[in-house]
Amino acid sequence: MKHAITAALLLAFAGGALSADYATPQQAEQLVAKAVAAVRKDAAKTYEEITAKDAAWVHGDLYPVVYDLDGKVLAHGQNPKMVGKDLIELRDADGRPFVRERVDLARQKGKFWQNYSFLDPVTKQILAKRMYCERLDERVVCAGVYVR
Repeated sequence: MKHAITAALLLAFAGGALSADYATPQQAEQLVAKAVAAVRKDAAKTYEEITAKDAAWVHGDLYPVVYDLDGKVLAHGQNPKMVGKDLIELRDADGRPFVRERVDLARQKGKFWQNYSFLDPVTKQILAKRMYCERLDERVVCAGVYVR
């Protein structure tokens, strides 16, 4: 019985620790605001830091992505191979051209939340994701949270 209680307590604490690694919508908005300010100050340096997965930019499943308004990736906090690629026609797990939609929303709204499905880098599963984005001149700066 003592071992069962200990195991239950460990699982409870482990579950709380794991959920702390998942980003919140507020954290996504804060990261985008931080990235927008940094890109304004020194875009090249910021793109390099984001793409290098610098600890200042990548936190568990939360990371920034920067596109130009043609859908080309300028910085990617999870996959450096995406930098320089035109992703305008990239589709999510449901077949939606989410980058095209993102760029269109940036042109129309400036700041917005977008829903789509994407591979979670932590669990390696396709999950619903909410991406917060802000337009900065001819760029779109985004960070998202997985819906759990």
